[in-house]
Amino acid sequence: MQADMKTAYLLAAFAPLAGALVAGLFGRAIGRTLSHWVTILGVAASCLASFWTLSDVLAGNTFNGTLYEWAVIGEVRLEVGFLIDTLTATMMCVVTFVSLMVHIYTIGYMADDPGYQRFFSYISLFTFAMMMLVMANNFLQLFFGWEAVGLVSYLLIGFWFTRPTAIYANLKAFLVNRVGDFGFVLGIGLVLAVFGSLDYAEVFDAAPSLAGSTISLVGSAEWSLLTVTCICLFIGAMGKSAQFPLHVWLPDSMEGPTPISALIHAATMVTAGIFMVSRMSPLFELSDTALGFVMVIGAITALFMGFLGIVQNDIKRVVAYSTLSQLGYMTVALGASAYGVDIFHLMTHAFFKALLFLAAGSVIIGMHHDQDIRNMGGLRKYMPITWVTSLIGSLALIGTPFLSGFYSKDLIIEAAKYATVPGAGFAYFAVLAGVFVTAFYSFRMYFLVFHGAERWGRQSDHAAHHADEHAAQDHAGDDHAHHGLAAGDKPHESPWVVTLPLVLLAIPSLAIGFIAVGPMLFGDYFDGVIAVIDSHPAMTRIAEHFHGPVDLGLHAFQTLPFALALAGVLCAWFLYRVSPDLPPKIHARFTGLHRLLENKYYLDRFNEIVFAGGARFIGGALWKRGDQELIDGVAVNGSARVVGGFASLLRLAQTGRLNTYAITMIVGVALLLMFVVLPMLAR
Repeated sequence: MQADMKTAYLLAAFAPLAGALVAGLFGRAIGRTLSHWVTILGVAASCLASFWTLSDVLAGNTFNGTLYEWAVIGEVRLEVGFLIDTLTATMMCVVTFVSLMVHIYTIGYMADDPGYQRFFSYISLFTFAMMMLVMANNFLQLFFGWEAVGLVSYLLIGFWFTRPTAIYANLKAFLVNRVGDFGFVLGIGLVLAVFGSLDYAEVFDAAPSLAGSTISLVGSAEWSLLTVTCICLFIGAMGKSAQFPLHVWLPDSMEGPTPISALIHAATMVTAGIFMVSRMSPLFELSDTALGFVMVIGAITALFMGFLGIVQNDIKRVVAYSTLSQLGYMTVALGASAYGVDIFHLMTHAFFKALLFLAAGSVIIGMHHDQDIRNMGGLRKYMPITWVTSLIGSLALIGTPFLSGFYSKDLIIEAAKYATVPGAGFAYFAVLAGVFVTAFYSFRMYFLVFHGAERWGRQSDHAAHHADEHAAQDHAGDDHAHHGLAAGDKPHESPWVVTLPLVLLAIPSLAIGFIAVGPMLFGDYFDGVIAVIDSHPAMTRIAEHFHGPVDLGLHAFQTLPFALALAGVLCAWFLYRVSPDLPPKIHARFTGLHRLLENKYYLDRFNEIVFAGGARFIGGALWKRGDQELIDGVAVNGSARVVGGFASLLRLAQTGRLNTYAITMIVGVALLLMFVVLPMLAR
């Protein structure tokens, strides 16, 4: 049986890679249909193997072993290996199921794109990279998967490489992630230097013995070794999981095709940092300072990124800022030591957020690739499947009782309430306020898109300009695609390859929370996988009040989070359905605040001036002073001038006259006699 399971592990990890290689290398030869079939079958095989693995793990069978020993340096082994437990198996199922839905959806969404085979190759390759990351049993393989998903996301965000905005977005994502990855590499380097191993099990076993160890970083100041290590590792997570202030790449990544938004920026890549910190719980539990840092960063992201969602008019960007906010919620759960709740929200969020992104893509198709929600309205009767599934996703996102998002989101708020680490009070306020904000911007988008007057065909100049900015955003290779509905046209429901994944994602968005909350969080699901010490009581306190999913759902109607969510929905309904003339007046009254939000707190501008501008200034100074003046002016041209000057002096003696040379020889002999021969005779 163990041999069979090893086959399942290998199939889960490498089947997507096989599909990616076939589609990528032979896509032109085998054609579009075979390219999508081979990649879909590879991901489907991986998905089936992942669920088989989960059932085996739930039966009590885990695995931690080496598949391949790459190199041995002294006593350090560099290996490729798998760690299969409940955490890994859960992530495997989430990644492969969402990826499979995205693969199917892509058949319809990218049907007219000339890069069809290349796109399928990329998304399969991404799935392989993500599987290697979550299945790793050592830091080396973790880092390989970490960098591989970053590389493939770069390729996917810039998939339409003829568009300057796409190139800008993928370079921005790549550079910002390099900042986070620098901290991540430092953290892994500290682990190797201190523990002498990159194997998870060895590091986690040795960690408690180093809880009191310190390290000198600047001068004689002593820092906790584990605190520094954990913060360095978390900086990597801040880049990959788009936490403030390294979040700036994710909204711009919407320049990629919509299936990528669902796969990478909702369910998989951005959750890599969340998964990593959960896996590293035996290290993070030993540092309250690191947990406090994690919690505060998550709280800032959860609240302030939500505010930005309120002013967005691009349908994909609204969902993108929602992703940022929900990642902040997950990070708050990490800081509260509620790792189980964190993974639970990661799972539920993957389903309903992928659903919302794919539904947004369906709307974009129906609107002939116009993404401005101000040009929509009344789509409910034209796109019924997209409407229903979008409503389910939105209700799950805001934490409606009994839907999947409710159970995970409500428990994160409870975890922040009971947390004892520094910053817990601020985090509790932020996640509570974020409930209202999330409900408001989610249903602002919902009402503007699916209800109210039909606004296509009478776009404002500003809206038309906005649509022009997004020309060729989707189906860039379709010369016949136009952007926005022409006069007399009406929206239409998307083909079945688009709507089927919506329905299949809507099912877990409705039910997975109710089914899984008890076993995952209050059973023995994560026993021996996630470490929580006694001084972090959040999960223990939550467990005292849990009496089943039905009781939790019924009790929610009496709680503050439900009241805030309902208030957010009602405010959106009043402003965008009852009194649609009121938002422009509010905008005119608070232009300064609106400008601040519209410019994303000026963080992009700050980065351009301080970091990019600073780098250009330093580079320019090094070029002018170092390259031109020192290297070229002194070293290169200076040495040439010295040689030239010396040659000029020698040239004075080279007259071409025999009498000059004879006099020179006589003077030379005289000097030789005076300074060499006579002193020798005198001795």
